Amino acid sequence: MIILKIIGCTLIVLSSSLIGYIYGKSYKERLENLIYLENCIKILETEIMYGANPLPEALKNVYKKGNKKVSFIFDRISQALKEHKSGEVLECFLMVSDTMKKNLNFKKEDVEVFTNLGRTIGSSNRKDQEKSFKLILAQIKALQKEARLEKEKNEKMFKNLGFLSGLAIVIILL
Repeated sequence: MIILKIIGCTLIVLSSSLIGYIYGKSYKERLENLIYLENCIKILETEIMYGANPLPEALKNVYKKGNKKVSFIFDRISQALKEHKSGEVLECFLMVSDTMKKNLNFKKEDVEVFTNLGRTIGSSNRKDQEKSFKLILAQIKALQKEARLEKEKNEKMFKNLGFLSGLAIVIILL
């Protein structure tokens, strides 16, 4: 009987700790993905400004060169641009916004900054695009700073909260 109680208590503490760890991990993943997104946008800037590649090809190159955790988005946009002959870049960027929220732990603000890129890219001249890239990269830096603060504040809290709530449940049950 005591062995069953020990096993049950251990399972409760482990499962609640795991839940806390999963919640805390989402803050870490958001920060990492923002860093990867910044790198991908820098690659895209290089492809467009210095490589003078057409947008679908530049997006495909970002997919190949960037971290696959984030760069798959650029591949989807490239495919959407090729399928939709209308050339609506913003529409293709908006198509991946739900994927960004679900798969990359991005917040609404993160996705808005990314879709702003879709508003300006391909529809303005090089000088305006260069300004747009600089602005978006600065906004992503600010989002990274915010994500870093949230991570430092919340990651450890959720991990501890998961463990301590498991202990509280065990104490109540005993």
